[in-house]
Parts: sequence; C-alpha cells; structure tokens
Amino acid sequence: MNATLLAPDSLGPTVCIGEILVEIVATTNGNGFLNAQPLVGPFPSGAPAIFIDQCGRIGGNAAMIGAVGDDDFGRVNIERLKRDGVDVSAISVDPEFPTGSAFVRYREDGSRDFVFNIAKSAAARFGWTHEVRNLIERSGHLHVMGSALSMHSAREVISQTVDILKARGGTLSVDPNIRKELKLSEETERLFAKLVRMADLLLPSGEELERAAGVEGEAEAIAKLFEFGVREIVLKRGVDGATYFGWDGARVDEAAFAVAEVDPTGAGDCFGGAYVACRRLGMDPRQALTYGAAAGARNVTVRGPMEGAGTRAELDTFIAQTRKRS
Repeated sequence: MNATLLAPDSLGPTVCIGEILVEIVATTNGNGFLNAQPLVGPFPSGAPAIFIDQCGRIGGNAAMIGAVGDDDFGRVNIERLKRDGVDVSAISVDPEFPTGSAFVRYREDGSRDFVFNIAKSAAARFGWTHEVRNLIERSGHLHVMGSALSMHSAREVISQTVDILKARGGTLSVDPNIRKELKLSEETERLFAKLVRMADLLLPSGEELERAAGVEGEAEAIAKLFEFGVREIVLKRGVDGATYFGWDGARVDEAAFAVAEVDPTGAGDCFGGAYVACRRLGMDPRQALTYGAAAGARNVTVRGPMEGAGTRAELDTFIAQTRKRS
C-alpha cells in the first residue's frame, strides 16, 4: 500500500476553501425551530473549517481560505484556528457583513434540521486576493468540501487554485459533503464532476460514493471512479467504520470506535482532516484510517462541531483506551 500517494507535507500546507461559520445548537430534540427553545453556542464551525482545524491539530501543515465578519463570531473562529496551528493569513475580515451562522436541531431519529445564513453573510464574501495567491503558490494539497461549492466565491477560488497547485506537484482530495439543504446549479454540478475526475483521493460517505461516480452500486461506483483517475477512495460508513480502496486493488477495513455520542456534527470532517494529514505525513492507509476513525469518534463525545478535535497525543491516548465496535 502506497505511503506517499498524496504530496508530502513538506511541499506546503493542506489548504481548505469555503464557509467559516458559528454553530448554535438546540438542546432539545424535535423538528425545526418553530417554537422557542434553549440553545448553546456559538461554536466555531463550517465543514471546511472543521476539517482544517483537525488537520492542523494533529500536526499537519494546514491553512484556510474564507471570510468572517468583523465581530465576535469571526474572532471566535480565527482564534480557534490559529490556536490549533492553522495558517489564517488568507482569511478575510469583512467590515460590513456578519459572520455566517448555522442553527442546528436534532430530530428524534438523529437527523438534523438546519437554518443557514451563508449566502448573505461574510462567509460568501471572499475572492482571489494577494494573500490567497501567496498561500496557494506555496501550498502542497487542496481539500475541497462539497458544501463550499454552493458559494460563487468558493467556486472561483477553487477553480484557480486546483490548476496552480497541480502544476507544482500538489494533490487534491474531495469530500462530496453536499447536504440536501444546499441546492447546486448546473454550473456547480459540472465543477463538482471536474473535481472528482482530478482528485487523487475521494472521501465520500454513504450514497455520496454513487453520486460522485454517477453509477449505482458500491463496487460499480468504485470501479468507475478509478477509471476517472482517482487513486484512493476512503468510504466513511459511520458506526460501521470506514474502508480504504486503492487503485491497485488493495482494501483495508477499519472498525469504528465505540463511544457515547453527544453531538455527531463534524465527525466526518474530523475523520477527513486527520486522514489527509496522516497520509501527507507519510503514514500508510491503515495507520491513517485508525487516526481518522479515532478523530471522528472522539469529536462526537462532546457538544460542538470541532470541540473534540484531537492532537496526535490525545488521539494516541484515545486509541489505547477505547474499544472498537465488533
């Protein structure tokens, strides 16, 4: 199994581009927000921000491109990312629009209702700046979250970034992560398809595998993605663990860790952040899968979408002390 498929960490940081939000969470289960109820937060959030925070926290070279408002919600996010080792030099601070937000409430069956403010917030107001170019020209890997593709600003920056980064020997990973609440235009679907075909690593969950491939069936989708040129697929299966598929036919199954779930938001993003960082640091797929599974599981044990993101030492302790599901 290839230990150096992704560009090495020494080439430059893993960059994530997209929404930076605060998350406000209802403490009662139910449907939506039609009635007054207790809430907790703000928590730093946004799928790209959660991913890159875990990437930096485990020891990977990491950087973020996005925007926040000139307000406390924005400062909460920037300070968290800086604290966890993420380069924030390309995060813009918008003087007019507020930091993006997501209100979340869990239903009794574990699914979620969201009220997003992204398009009309600072989260969507960034672009190709001098700071962004300086960062991209010294970066080694781009990670794209499908949720970010709903924003015109993110699509433009991602489109320019991927060509520059690939030209300097960098690599690309894609997590489809497209929620039902986020509608994509035909233009965005075309960009998504292009990115999948350029990806070195794909990190789908469940039905996202088939969506990315455009065919039904797990085996058929994996075969089609390798035909596209994808070199590595990690299928996240939630409580059923995760599976690595290599272009050379290699397969590794990783069981999930058994934990008491408090807040599942961000689990897949933390998994991805740890996995990508570990691969770029030279770990083989089996080692990276273990750290990814540990990062996702540890994160769900506390409330808040990135509050459980772990350092390598914290994840080593978690792995040693936590049993896996049978």
